[in-house]
Amino acid sequence: MKEELIISGRMNPGIDPFLHIWHWHIPVYLFLGGLAAGILFFAALYTIMGREKEMPTAVKWATFVVPVALVLGLMALFFDLKHQMFFWRLYTTVRIESPMSWGAWVLMFITPLSMLWAASYIKEAIPDWKWKYKFMDQIMDLVDKYRKALAWAMLALAVILGIYTGILLSAFNARPLWNTSLLGLLFLVSGMSTGAAVIMWMSKDHRERKIMSMIDLVLIIVEMFFITHLFMGFMASTAVQIEAAELFLGGEFTVSFWVFVVILGLIFPAILEILELRGYKIPVAVPALLILFGGLAFRVIMVEAGQLTRYLY
Repeated sequence: MKEELIISGRMNPGIDPFLHIWHWHIPVYLFLGGLAAGILFFAALYTIMGREKEMPTAVKWATFVVPVALVLGLMALFFDLKHQMFFWRLYTTVRIESPMSWGAWVLMFITPLSMLWAASYIKEAIPDWKWKYKFMDQIMDLVDKYRKALAWAMLALAVILGIYTGILLSAFNARPLWNTSLLGLLFLVSGMSTGAAVIMWMSKDHRERKIMSMIDLVLIIVEMFFITHLFMGFMASTAVQIEAAELFLGGEFTVSFWVFVVILGLIFPAILEILELRGYKIPVAVPALLILFGGLAFRVIMVEAGQLTRYLY
């Protein structure tokens, strides 16, 4: 008979708890929130710069996508909530230290603002459009009168929303993969890149597409810089963060991350944009769709992988 002395039950499956309560709803919410933030950022920026005529898609037409994206994202978040009938309690208090409180209040302000912004351009899109109620014309007149002031507010809210989509994850200190201050900036840049891709795709003006393509190329380079430093930071950190990085460096998320996010979502569209800027005819939908696909894949993988990482001691 062989006698064994068991001093730990850690080798047994399921002994160490791990978080796996976030499913597809959260990545979709984070993706649509970042996309909306990116579009609104450029709309506000070019309005403040007085370049509305030069960048009509960025300032006007792409903003029609934003209210739809925000509503769909909030619906996905609502379906994920455990106690759905009590979501209103988020708006009974303000907690400066809580990313969820920040997100709830920012979304409450930026959603109606995006609707007003898009609605103010409906008459330009549909010349025969008439509001059913007269007070709507008065509201639109106020939006036109104070557009630059609204643009400044929208710019600040868009930046906060873009960063919040990453900080929402990084606030979970118990998840080593998420526990990094780079995540907020990485999600902000990724959201701006997807927003630029939508504007580039929707624009019918060659010069505007060229400008957005150049901006997106810079954003892709910055995003690659942040991804590189994210893993450099993990590999120079504690054992649990090294283990988290190894999920992408030979682990189960290696292929999905480096193929779908880095190669197809960043490097390949960047090459296509460079070729287009050098005069080659590249269908604008191809790099735009790849960037959007990469942005969504990035959030799905980060949410799934982050829930598998944990502290074991």
